[in-house]
Amino acid sequence: MSALLWGLVALPLTVGTLLAVVGRPVDRYAPGVAAGTAIAALGIAVVVAFEHPRAEAPLLEGLPAGLAVDGLSGLMVVTVTAVTAAVLLFSVADIGPGEARARFFGLMLLFSGAMLTTVTATTLPALLMAWEVMGATSWALIGYWWPDPERGDAAQTAFLATRAADLGLYLAAGAALASGQAGSLALDELPDATGTWSAVITAGVIAAAFGKSAQLPFSFWLSKAMQGPSPVSALLHSATMVVAGAYLLLRLEPLLAQSGWGGHVVTWTGAVTAVVLGLVAVAQTDLKQLLAASTCAQIGFMVLAAGAGAVTGGTLQLIAHAAVKSLAFLVAGAWLTAFGAKALPALRGAARRHRTAGLTFTVAALALAGVPPLALWAAKDVLLAGALEDNAALYAVGLAGGVISAVYSAKALWFVWQPVPVPEDRVEPLPAATRLPLVTLAVACAALTVTSFPPVRDAVERVLGGAAQPSPLAWEFALSGASAVAVSAVVWIRGPQLLALPGRMTAMASDWLRLETAARTLLVRPVLRLADALATFDDRVLDRAVEGTARCSVRLAQWTDARAERLADGAVEGVAGGTRALGRWARRPQTGQLHQYIAQAIAAFTVLAVVLVLVR
Repeated sequence: MSALLWGLVALPLTVGTLLAVVGRPVDRYAPGVAAGTAIAALGIAVVVAFEHPRAEAPLLEGLPAGLAVDGLSGLMVVTVTAVTAAVLLFSVADIGPGEARARFFGLMLLFSGAMLTTVTATTLPALLMAWEVMGATSWALIGYWWPDPERGDAAQTAFLATRAADLGLYLAAGAALASGQAGSLALDELPDATGTWSAVITAGVIAAAFGKSAQLPFSFWLSKAMQGPSPVSALLHSATMVVAGAYLLLRLEPLLAQSGWGGHVVTWTGAVTAVVLGLVAVAQTDLKQLLAASTCAQIGFMVLAAGAGAVTGGTLQLIAHAAVKSLAFLVAGAWLTAFGAKALPALRGAARRHRTAGLTFTVAALALAGVPPLALWAAKDVLLAGALEDNAALYAVGLAGGVISAVYSAKALWFVWQPVPVPEDRVEPLPAATRLPLVTLAVACAALTVTSFPPVRDAVERVLGGAAQPSPLAWEFALSGASAVAVSAVVWIRGPQLLALPGRMTAMASDWLRLETAARTLLVRPVLRLADALATFDDRVLDRAVEGTARCSVRLAQWTDARAERLADGAVEGVAGGTRALGRWARRPQTGQLHQYIAQAIAAFTVLAVVLVLVR
């Protein structure tokens, strides 16, 4: 079965790489190949989710790359591949022949393959490699229409914000190696670290997870990610990348619990994000921005669940949210293509003019609002039951976040169902190929509700393992459901006043709390100023020092040439002159006349005989 596990991650990664590299020559075939690959990956994911295979390959000395499918990762691989298949089927009609289709579908497969590797990784080296590929492909997909400078800047902002937080994983890996208790960098061994190293590992993991999942204070990058094509937003916000941080926290819940403080930080950050980013969503007048802010808020519930130890509820929330948010973004993309608009006032009557899209979007919005009997209503109560056992105040904040969800969801619904006050222009119907994934996801939004009730919930809890978790009581389901219905009804009734929200706070919320401005003020500008100061120091100090040294060296060389070189040349010439004189003296006896050579020999032997006599 390990071959199937390798195939699960290798199939989308290999096909995606080939499509992206070959490019335009295979644009015609790319949609079919990508959709077929995604469906095949879904089939493999279903098999490995039941078989739970493991695989390991040597990477570095003592640091293998390991993959495994267990309870949590088994649910995740099915979710990721199912949503990827639905999004790519929709994209076959949405990404037209004039686009660079091979590059788009190739990057989408790479993106999903990296997420599959992330959720099945059992060691930090494998996780880090997949984490990096996911970040790089998200940058390329957000900036897919790269000739537009605004989209390129948006991709850069998203990439840099997440990369800054990703440094936490490297910090955690270094601390794990230094601690010795987690020397193999296996994820299951990270809770074994103790003391200061444990705190460093926990802090690094939390920072990386918050950045990837756009939790406060990193939420602003998700607003910029809306510049990508709508299928990218659907995949990025539902089952990949943005939920990767929440998945990591759910996976490493024992580490949070062991730290003593990590759970509280994660829980309250998730709860505050659910409320604050929900208010940001309420203030939006752009449908995609509203959905983006709601993603931060809904993932806040998953983060809350991880900190509170409610892994079952957090997992159910993640799966239900994947179906809901992918559906909502796909419909928003279809309307953007049809009407050329994403502002809510410009989308009045959109649901009436495209009935399939309108009805399926209504299912997604009502699920997002927490209206019974749809999936997010029940899943949210399962995780809030864990919060209630931990802290009543935490439960109250989570419930408030759920109520706010109903406000922004009903607001979006009010606009798209309002009749258009002027005669309608003819609008082309949605392509037939887009209807199947929309209807399938809408059915999933309702069908997944059963996972939050016994006996299915009990089966999910057994699959996930771990300690038994509290179950929500009937009054909890009734309270959250009634609150969602009541708030949605109020928002629907007072619909015309939804845009009349003046005030400085509203303006700040609509601008995503000016988090990007704060990041640029507190981080980007100081870093750039420091870089400018270092560049100035380099130019005025280091460069001048190097140039001064060079000038001194040249002058020393010139002096040496003028003084020392003459002395050396004179000595060499004197030796040469003496050698030449000796040579002339040595040539004189060489006359070529035999009698002179005999006389010279006699004289030499005579001298030698005298010396021998005297010496003796």
